[in-house]
Amino acid sequence: MTTTRQFTNKTVLISGASVAGPALAYWLTRHGFTVTVVEQAPTLREGGYKVDIRGVAMEVIDRMGLLPEVRAASTAMRGGAWVDDSGKALATLGPELIGLRSPGDDEVLRGDLAHILFDATKDGVEYLFGDSITGLAQHADGVTVRFRNAEPRVFDLVLGADGIHSTVRRLAFGPEERFARHTGMAACVISVPNHLDLDHWELVHPTPGRVVQVYSTRRSTAKAQFIFQAPEQLPDRRDRAAQQQLVADAFADAGWETPNLVRAMPESPDFYFDSVSQIHLDQWSAGRVALVGDAAYCPSPLSGQGTSMALVGAYVLAGELKAAAGDHDAAFDRYQRAMQDYVTRNLTLGWNNATQMVASDQRAIRTQTTMLRMLRHMPWKGLALRPIIKPLERAANAIRLADY
Repeated sequence: MTTTRQFTNKTVLISGASVAGPALAYWLTRHGFTVTVVEQAPTLREGGYKVDIRGVAMEVIDRMGLLPEVRAASTAMRGGAWVDDSGKALATLGPELIGLRSPGDDEVLRGDLAHILFDATKDGVEYLFGDSITGLAQHADGVTVRFRNAEPRVFDLVLGADGIHSTVRRLAFGPEERFARHTGMAACVISVPNHLDLDHWELVHPTPGRVVQVYSTRRSTAKAQFIFQAPEQLPDRRDRAAQQQLVADAFADAGWETPNLVRAMPESPDFYFDSVSQIHLDQWSAGRVALVGDAAYCPSPLSGQGTSMALVGAYVLAGELKAAAGDHDAAFDRYQRAMQDYVTRNLTLGWNNATQMVASDQRAIRTQTTMLRMLRHMPWKGLALRPIIKPLERAANAIRLADY
């Protein structure tokens, strides 16, 4: 006679409603769990830069039935140019080169992807916006969670999908400095008026130790990103004025349109600033608590792989919990074993991408732009790009998705 294994640990609290959290909520709900998502922001976060979805992460999107929505939200960039102080193009790249994506991969705005995932889960998931976790107390049959605003509640499991500065990780694993590895750079992203009239086009202005990028996927608005060499100790995360001053000082003599972009910072509705760092943990779970996405294995904001890793991690973690019938000890162990090689490869790729993105001197900039300019006209450019694209493809596909 066949017996059905009893399903346990069905109530789950997820911290974070960006990408990893709603993706995890989608799969857990589909597998029969009861899910609550808590997000400290008062509403869904609209901001963010464009993000890549590569390799098996696109397969996850397809399995969610969200491929049409993601394709419709594609940035559809036409290309871009590296420019000098006068705005003269030093090198121009078409769409096949600007993103270094393989066939089937795509790129969307982070805010658009967050909306797609939220819309796919809002009817079956309890969302608590404008609140956050302040305490976790694990016991034999659950986790008592204290909130900043809501009354304490007990959940079977708590899953941290709350990013590089994860509160769940701090409460359950220890302080961030134990796990963060700084690349020596910082990044700032803002929305700016599209005064350059960019139409699905990107402009890149490199100077020694710095680069500023501006692009637009919609005629009415544009995004600017500032990347620069910076010390590990940065202004307090809540001190926006100090952060903006640091960016202004770092780009004070950067030339081109940079002064206009810097002046737009105080008016940006979605100002973002942070160190460019990775997160490394030996274990992604502790008792009834586990981490996913940037909270567990952030490859750095400049890696191009963080969103894909969040989507894949959410799929695998939820799937292993289903396969183990809610047995968190077994599921968390299988989740880490299934993801380990994929995560290791992408962390290595992310470190290399982040630390090589900014040229250190004018000679390096000239070499970089000359190679880019020549590449576009090479009849064998596909072959020339293979050493660059191949590591991306390998890392993006370094896991075989189980059919849960």
